[in-house]
Amino acid sequence: MKINMLGISLTVAFVALTTMPLWLNSSTSFARSASEEVGDQSESQILADLGREFNSNRFKDVRVFASNGVVTLDGTVNLYADKEAAEKKALHAKKGIAIRNVIRVAGIQISDEELQAKLLKKLQYDRVGYGTTTFNAISVGVRDGVVTLGGHAYSPTDKSPALSVASYMPGVQDVIDEIEVDPVSPMDDRIRLHVARLVYGYPALMKYSIDPGRPIRISVQNGHVTLYGVVDSKADSDIANIRANGAQSVFSVTNELQVGGARSERD
Repeated sequence: MKINMLGISLTVAFVALTTMPLWLNSSTSFARSASEEVGDQSESQILADLGREFNSNRFKDVRVFASNGVVTLDGTVNLYADKEAAEKKALHAKKGIAIRNVIRVAGIQISDEELQAKLLKKLQYDRVGYGTTTFNAISVGVRDGVVTLGGHAYSPTDKSPALSVASYMPGVQDVIDEIEVDPVSPMDDRIRLHVARLVYGYPALMKYSIDPGRPIRISVQNGHVTLYGVVDSKADSDIANIRANGAQSVFSVTNELQVGGARSERD
C-alpha cells in the first residue's frame, strides 16, 4: 500500500441473486421473492417504497432486491459517496431492515499514485480558515482505489470533512476510516498554542506559516507532541524540535519533520 500523510496526514462481496427483476421505473430495477415478510411489511411494499427513494439520476443504475428478509443493493454508481448515500436512504426509508450493499463504483479509473496526490492536495487546504489546520495530522493511503485515512484529527468536525473529501473524489472505490480524534483536553489545547507560539515565533521558522496548507503541524495527545511536515533544512527541523521541547507541560516530543523535497508520510 502506498501511504502518504498531510503536512499536519471491500472486498465487495457479490451475492448470487436468483430472483427475477421487477422493473418499477425506467431508472431502477427491483426484484422480490414470493410472499415473504420483512418485519411487518411485505417485500413488495418495501420495494415499492425504495423505488421512490432511488428514483433519481444519481441512482439510475442501482438495483434493489428483497429475498429471505434481506434487502440487497446492487448495480453501479459514479462515486463512492453515492454508494454510501444509497445505503443511508434505504435505512432511513425502512428502519429496522437488513441491508446488504454490494453496489460497485464504476466511475473513472485512476492510478493509486495520482489518486493519492489529488487527495493530499485537496485535504491540505480543506480546513484552512478554521484555525485547526496546524493541529491536524491526517494520513492518506491508497491501494487499488481503496483509500485509508488515518492519523489524528483535532476534533470530529476536522475528521468528518476529510472523510467526505475522500468519498466524493472520483476514482475512489472505498474509504476506510482509521482517523483518531484527539481527546478533549484543556491541557493539550494550552500545549498546542504554546508550541505554536514557540515554533512560529522563531524568526527562521516564520516562513512555514506562509502557506496555510503546508505548515509545520503540531499533533498533541495527552501531553505528547509530534511534529509533522516538510522543512527546508535539518537545521530548521532541529530548531523546531528544540522549541517544542521548551513548551510547558510537554511530556515528550517526537520529530517527524522531513527535510527538503522528500515526500513524508505526512507531506
